[in-house]
Amino acid sequence: MLQDLRALTAAMQAARTIAVLGAKDKPGAPVDRVGRYLIDAGYTVIPVHPKRKDVWGLPTYATLADITQSIDIVNLFRAPQYCPEHAREVLALAQPPRCFWMQSGIANAEARTLLEPTGMLVVEDRCLMVDHQQLLANAGAAA
Repeated sequence: MLQDLRALTAAMQAARTIAVLGAKDKPGAPVDRVGRYLIDAGYTVIPVHPKRKDVWGLPTYATLADITQSIDIVNLFRAPQYCPEHAREVLALAQPPRCFWMQSGIANAEARTLLEPTGMLVVEDRCLMVDHQQLLANAGAAA
């Protein structure tokens, strides 16, 4: 478990750009709270949603393939059955992210099986915001 926490911490420390799949700025929605938190934490957040054009006041992309800059973490707010499709989308990118993060309540063995052989960190059923608060934000306050 300690090694897992080290890998999560390292991924968050190294990350600059996070693509949020399923992004929407509906007040009170978990994706809205997490997206706004990540922006406030200093990350470059790229919203991805097939129909929305503007989330959090940011340009919003229909797919990961439409994003022209490199992505460090793909943060999924999609139902588990869509995760393999997104894993394949990640594998098709010219420059894949370092981490494929499935939010709390989201896990998919097929997506993990597709991505782990590449060396990509695959995170399931964890909240990026909560882990950031516990492993990075609070660690800085305690130091």
